[in-house]
Amino acid sequence: MPQYFGQLHTKEPAWSILGAVQSIKQDEGHILFKCGIPCVKISILAPNLIRVRMTPTGEFLPRRSWAVAQADEEWSKVPFEVLEKAETIEIVTEQMSIVVSRDPFRIQCFDSAGELFAEDADIGMGWRTGTIAGWKRIETDEHFYGFGEPTGLLDQRSKVRTNWTTDAIDFGILTDSMYQAIPFFIALRPGLGYGLFFNTTFWSRFDLGAQQPGVWRMETQGSELDYYIIYGPEPAKIIQTYTQLTGRMPLPPRWALGYHQCRWSYESQDIVQKVAREFRQRQIPCDVIHLDIDYMNGYRVFTWSPKRFANPQELMQNLKENGFKVATIVEPGVKYDPEADYKVFDEGFKNNYFVRKTNGQLFHGYVWPDKAVFPDYLRKEVRDWWGGLLKSLTDIGVAGIWNDMNEPTLDDRPFGDPGKKIDFPLDTAQGSGDEKTNHAETHNVYGLMMAQASYEAIVKSRPTERTFFLTRSGFAGIQRWSAVWTGDNQSLWEHLEMSIPMLCNLGLSGIAFVGSDIGGFAGNATPELFTRWMQLGMLYPFMRGHSALTTAQHEPWAFGDRVEKICREYIQLRYRLLPYIYTLFWEAATTGAPILRPLLYHFPNDPQTFSLADQVMLGSSLLAAPICRPGVQYRAVYLPEGRWYDWWSGEAFTGPTHILAHAPLEQMPLYVRAGSIIPMIPVMQYVDERPIDQIRLRIWKGVGEFTLYEDDGHTFEYKTAAFCTTTYRVNSQEQRTIVEIEAREGEFSPLKREIIVELVGVGEQSFIDDGTPHQLEFST
Repeated sequence: MPQYFGQLHTKEPAWSILGAVQSIKQDEGHILFKCGIPCVKISILAPNLIRVRMTPTGEFLPRRSWAVAQADEEWSKVPFEVLEKAETIEIVTEQMSIVVSRDPFRIQCFDSAGELFAEDADIGMGWRTGTIAGWKRIETDEHFYGFGEPTGLLDQRSKVRTNWTTDAIDFGILTDSMYQAIPFFIALRPGLGYGLFFNTTFWSRFDLGAQQPGVWRMETQGSELDYYIIYGPEPAKIIQTYTQLTGRMPLPPRWALGYHQCRWSYESQDIVQKVAREFRQRQIPCDVIHLDIDYMNGYRVFTWSPKRFANPQELMQNLKENGFKVATIVEPGVKYDPEADYKVFDEGFKNNYFVRKTNGQLFHGYVWPDKAVFPDYLRKEVRDWWGGLLKSLTDIGVAGIWNDMNEPTLDDRPFGDPGKKIDFPLDTAQGSGDEKTNHAETHNVYGLMMAQASYEAIVKSRPTERTFFLTRSGFAGIQRWSAVWTGDNQSLWEHLEMSIPMLCNLGLSGIAFVGSDIGGFAGNATPELFTRWMQLGMLYPFMRGHSALTTAQHEPWAFGDRVEKICREYIQLRYRLLPYIYTLFWEAATTGAPILRPLLYHFPNDPQTFSLADQVMLGSSLLAAPICRPGVQYRAVYLPEGRWYDWWSGEAFTGPTHILAHAPLEQMPLYVRAGSIIPMIPVMQYVDERPIDQIRLRIWKGVGEFTLYEDDGHTFEYKTAAFCTTTYRVNSQEQRTIVEIEAREGEFSPLKREIIVELVGVGEQSFIDDGTPHQLEFST
C-alpha cells in the first residue's frame, strides 16, 4: 500500500465531461456543437488558426475591453468545408483539418499530410467546482517552448507552468510563477509544430506531462475553456500568426538599442553626472542611464527629491548635451498621504481612481513609500489620468518609462519589517459599469494595463517622437506596449546561463524586445562572471547593466583594467552591429519574429537543437556559444547543417558537427552562417552621435541575402512609409563570388555614404552609395 508523507491523501472531486454531440449549427466562420446543456464553438479564423470555446452552462462570456486577442470578426473570411459523417464532423481548411468525434465529443487536428497533432486525450474537456480544464496527448518526440519567461532549461516538457504574475524575487530553476504570465506555448517535433494560446486572464496552469506522462493539461479558474490552436509547421509561422492574434511590437527609438546603465540607486544628480562622465572619458559607448526609486521624494511616484535631485530639468539637459537619455522608474503604489498636499494621491482619492475592497474601503498594502493605494488600470478614465501624470516626467526631458513592481507587488506590513508578500484580495472590485469584475479575473493583466496606459498616453502627448518603455510584469500581448526584462536575477553563473533559455522562450512567446540584468541584480559579480555576462549581454535585444542596493559597484570599469577593456570591445561590437540589429527589430515589428533565437527556430527539423539551451542566435546569421561556468576556456559547440565560419579567425566548419571551441576570457565563441551579409558601422559613443557616412558589409562566401531597413530612428514617420530598404545578395560559385546590391526602395533617403563590401578572407571593394544598383565580383 502506498504511503503519503507530509499530508493525508485526499480524493479530488470528479470531473464532469462532455457527452455526445446532439446537434450542430454552422454560422459564418463558426460551428456550434451542443452536447446537452454544455456546448462547444469552433471558429475558423485563418487557414492555420482555430479558436475553441467550451462552456458548461451553454452561455459564452462577453468579450472584455481588456481582451488581448484580436476579435473574431476582425479576421478576414476563410474558406472551409464541413463534412458530416456518421461518427465525425470534419472541418477542412487549406492548411489543416479538424476532426470532431460525435460520441463522446473529442477534437483531433491533422496537417495536410495527415499527421495528427493537438489531439484530445481520453477526457478531452471537463469541469468541476472552480476549475475548467482540457487534456491533450503528448507525442513521443514532442517538446514544449514559450510560456513567457520560465526558469530552468529551454524545453518545458514534464514541467508545470503556472500563469499568475508574481514578484519572483530570488527566483531559481525550480521557480514556477514569474513576473510575466504568458499562457502560450509552441509544441514542436520534427516536421510538425503547433502553438496554443490559452485565452484566460484568470489563474491558469499547464501541466506538461508531470502528473500524467503522455498527456498535457490546461486548467483555469475561469468559467469557460477558451483556447486557440495555431498550425505551423515551423516556429516562425506559428509566431507570425500568434502575434497577428495578440499584437506586435512597435519600433522603439534607435537609441534604445544602445547600452543602458542602471543601479539601485544612483542616489543624486551629482552621482548620475559622474557616471555619465566616466562613460565618455573611458570611451565606453552608452545611451541611457536609468534612475531607480531614490530619485523620488520619499518614494512618492511622480516627484523628485528636493535635495538629491534639486534640478531634474537641468540634469536632463546636461545629459542630453552629452548624448545620454534618461529612463525613470514608475511604480503603481501611490503613497497614502492625505494631509501632505500630494497631488497624485489627492486627485486619485477625489476621483475614486484607487482600488477598493468589497466593503467600499480603500485597499492598501505596503511598498517603498510605506502605506500605499493602487490605481485601477482596468478603467479607461484611470489609465488616462495616470498617463497624464507621466507628462510631469517627459516634459522635463525624461525619454524612457520603466514600469516596475506592477505584478502588483506589495507586502502586508512596511518594507524592512518581517512580513510576507500578498495579492489584492481576489474579490476586490475592479473595472466599471457592465465590466465590473474582481481581481481574480484581472490580476494577470494589471501590469499589462499599466504598460498600456503609459504607452497610449505618451504617444498621444508626443505623437511624433518614439519613447522607450520597459515593464517587469505583463500578460500575453505585452509586446504591443513595452520591452520586458527578466526581473531581479542574481550574480550567479547559473543565472547567466539561465538567461539564455528565459530570453529565448520570451521570444517564442511573441515578446522580442527582452533582456536580463547584465552582471546580475542581487549579489556581487566576480570580474570573470561580469566579463562573460557582458559578452552574452551584447546579444540581448535590451542591453542593460543593473545592480542592487548594498552590492558592489557593477559599472564596466569597476572590475579592473582587463575587464574594462573587454567590456568596451563588446559594447563597441554591439554599436557596430546596430544596422543589423535594427533590421531585426523591424522584422520583429512586422512579423513578430524574435530577435534572440534558439537554434530550433531556424533548424526545427534537427532534434539536436530541441534541448540546446546554452547556445543562441542573433537573427539568422550569428550563432553564439557563451561561456557560462567559471574557469572554462574551452567548450563544445554544436553547428547545425550548412557551412559556418568562426567570427574571429575565419576558420570554416561544415555542419552538422560538434567542435571544441577555444574561449579565453577575451573571447566568446561566435560563428556566422555561410552566405551571411552583416552591415556594420563605425563605433560611436552613442547612437546618432554623428551621421553614418560609412557602412561595411561583411560577407561570408556562400549563397544568401539580407535586406537592410533604415528610417530616421526616432519618429513615427516610418508608419507612413518614411523608411527604405536595400537588398543585398551573395552567390559564390567555384572561383568567383558575385555580390549584387539592388536599388534602394522607399521614401526615406539616407545621407550619401561609402559602402565597403568585404568578402571575409578574400578582400574588399567600395563605392559611394546613391541608392542605385551595383554588382561586384570577387575572385576566390
